[in-house]
Amino acid sequence: MSGLDSLYQQLILEHSKTRSGGDLANLPAAATGAPGTGQSYTGQSHQLNPICGDEITLRLSLGTDGDGQAVTEIHWDGDGCAISMASASILSEMAPGMSPMSLRHTIDHFRELMRSRGKLEADEELLQDAAALAGVAKYPARVKCAMLAWVAAEDALRQAEASQGVPQAL
Repeated sequence: MSGLDSLYQQLILEHSKTRSGGDLANLPAAATGAPGTGQSYTGQSHQLNPICGDEITLRLSLGTDGDGQAVTEIHWDGDGCAISMASASILSEMAPGMSPMSLRHTIDHFRELMRSRGKLEADEELLQDAAALAGVAKYPARVKCAMLAWVAAEDALRQAEASQGVPQAL
């Protein structure tokens, strides 16, 4: 195993144990803001990988800052393998502060990377710590594990935007 592979493996193990991001289990039920109130808009998604039993419930909140709309926080709760839990942890660290468009772009790149079967290189500047999951693409049975939180975030983002009346991209 190369030094870089070893470093990536350590990063995944650390994230799977520490589980960064807000703990969904200790939050009240999701509420959405009313237009013009300055409140955040929230979407929540539950995803299950029926192949291995990994599951996650992820709540994403959108708010406004000086530059426009941005992800303000991600809270999640889940059970599964080290890959799925590390992936959720990494996503919950990197998404806050991203615009919805930037988050969609990042999710699309991650999805393309995971579907590449190891033929694409991760854009480390874009994916940050999620680039450590690039090796998962070589194992098709594990791709869904890595994608679980990202699919949940994509769905929750769609819901948060819909709750504020933002037209949905096709």
